[in-house]
Amino acid sequence: MSRPIARVLMLLELLQSGGLRTVAELAARLEVDERTVRRYADHLLDLDVPVESVRGRHGGYRLASGYRMPPLMLSDDEALAVLLGLIAGRRAGLMTATGSASETAAAKIRRVLPQRLGHRLDAVLGSLAFTAPPSAPAPPESAVLLSVADAVRHHRPVSIRYTAADGRRSERALHPYGLVAHSGRWYVTGVDPAIGEDRTFRLDRIADARTLPGTFDPPAGFDPAERVLSAMASAPYRHEVTVRVQGTAEHVRARLPAGVAIVEESVSEGGPDPENERWSRVEMRVDRLDWLPAALASLDRPFAIERPEELRGLVTRFAARLAESARQKGPPEAP
Repeated sequence: MSRPIARVLMLLELLQSGGLRTVAELAARLEVDERTVRRYADHLLDLDVPVESVRGRHGGYRLASGYRMPPLMLSDDEALAVLLGLIAGRRAGLMTATGSASETAAAKIRRVLPQRLGHRLDAVLGSLAFTAPPSAPAPPESAVLLSVADAVRHHRPVSIRYTAADGRRSERALHPYGLVAHSGRWYVTGVDPAIGEDRTFRLDRIADARTLPGTFDPPAGFDPAERVLSAMASAPYRHEVTVRVQGTAEHVRARLPAGVAIVEESVSEGGPDPENERWSRVEMRVDRLDWLPAALASLDRPFAIERPEELRGLVTRFAARLAESARQKGPPEAP
């Protein structure tokens, strides 16, 4: 590569780092005079790279928004970060219905990498193992995701066409407060203005999202992630479980996260040691009870079961199995 071309590409890389760069700064970085910097900027404009000139005492050059994405100059670390991000996004289920987009983007980056860097990235990706299986994705349509995100940012109401889990279809309005990605799925949470109640919808079940006129004011301090997890924990299931645990809410949530349990902490007054008198009320809705005895035992705190009665028997039998195992000296010897 000839030296002028290399410096033009270096100028592009400097501008892609963001912000306004003065002509003097660019000249020093490129080791050329200011007149040559202006000529290099003209070369980029000839290539349809949207370089914007800012006049004045503190003027210089910066990249403006163009009608297409300009060529990207990635360092070794940046190329690795992009490829690892694409892999992690696919495994986490954070993709749109155009699922091949992440694969084609990765392929384009790999295709233009120098051979030396390509071999190094192959070594990283070929030796990389994951401790958890990939999430089963439920990707939304790109147009839906972008429309809802724009409405969240600008506090605009949206009209959505939604298909519920039972197949029922409806069209409704929503004041969207936030987007949440959880376990390979995208959710939008907000309030239904017609009835004034909180609602949470899966984006992959939204067929169309259309921005409506007007704006709204979201509530102060609203936590979209907490709202989605609370909605999951309070969804109707086969069993409703209530347990009181002697421990802080923070301790309980470390083992029973918000997507599983609703935890409320209370402190008994007048006790000799207020820290030991702190109890938390735990509510869960689950389809199966068989995993709960082990989960409650992992809390390592006294607890009292309020409901259901069936859980008491499961905990008793679990404790008996643990006691029997504790008495064993080892496996029986083969005859």
